[in-house]
Amino acid sequence: MLDHIEESRVKVVKRGVVDRGYRGKNEVNGTEIILPKKPLKKDNRYQRDKKRKQCRRRAAIEPIIGHLKSDYRLSRNFLKGIAGDEINLWLAAAAWNLRTWLIAFLSLFFRGLLIAKPSR
Repeated sequence: MLDHIEESRVKVVKRGVVDRGYRGKNEVNGTEIILPKKPLKKDNRYQRDKKRKQCRRRAAIEPIIGHLKSDYRLSRNFLKGIAGDEINLWLAAAAWNLRTWLIAFLSLFFRGLLIAKPSR
């Protein structure tokens, strides 16, 4: 996975956060692999919060990926190669954004209808 990321990015990946099911090396080609662990007793509040934030960022993204897979046909890619992967992802992201904008627009529109007083 790191090889694929380095091909598509210009910058080198310094840290990678994985879930508890990962078993492997703690460092791969200069990339530090971070596993969620219980905080140490000697850690102060700042260190505990910093470790917690690193692992929560990944947990915040996973529900969005699940919705994209189930609702926006991201689970199966019928396009070929790396370019096909990118096109499929861009289309799913565009559909997600259009849905978000449509919901926001409709909520503002119907709020305006409910608040507007009928003229006599």
